[in-house]
Amino acid sequence: MHAQIILFDGFDPLDVIAPFEVLYAGGTASGGAVTVELVSAEGPRDVVSGIGGLVLRATAALDPARAGLILVPGAAGRVGEPGDVPDHDAQAGQRSQDEFIPVLLGSTLTTELPTLLKAARDNPEVTLGAVCGGSLVLAMAGLLEGRYATTHHLGLDMLDATGVHAVSARVVDDGDLVTGAGVTSGLDLGLYLLEREVGPRVAHAVEELFAHERRGVVWRSEGLAPTAL
Repeated sequence: MHAQIILFDGFDPLDVIAPFEVLYAGGTASGGAVTVELVSAEGPRDVVSGIGGLVLRATAALDPARAGLILVPGAAGRVGEPGDVPDHDAQAGQRSQDEFIPVLLGSTLTTELPTLLKAARDNPEVTLGAVCGGSLVLAMAGLLEGRYATTHHLGLDMLDATGVHAVSARVVDDGDLVTGAGVTSGLDLGLYLLEREVGPRVAHAVEELFAHERRGVVWRSEGLAPTAL
């Protein structure tokens, strides 16, 4: 499995680094069955995160035609209101470090990212993934209507308002869409994807290496529907 993890201006570093390290370690543990790279809609470039001016480098352009996983992170900044809208006059990489998270997420809609993500969504050989506010990026681009997904607990209502079946769970597996909740769920999402794609022995080895025990049940739309507890 090849994983492309997307960078955009204002991204949350932990949303990116947690799954990157897990998947990279999974590649080592599986003899190269998993590969991972950082990409952007614009191609190779330095991308400024939403925390303290931290910069990561995208080494390639997002390729929606390439089979594997495409993972969308959330943004880091101030917690704003769902009605906050992006400043279309802001220059990429020059936004204030205390920008509202909804503004940073909404700003992705003014780039080529939604078009590329739609092409990825329509590719049967691609699994879309998201951590935290990354689910909102996909939802605001109109790509998750009728699907099951999760995001940070503060964004579940907004996710639901876009026509998504919002689930309050750590990780939600909806087939070719796998999403994680709050920022640290990137670890659990990465480990689950390793288990799903290359097996539990590799996932367990990486889990032990990172001294991290996965939390919660992976939610799927299958089995008996629970009655009220």
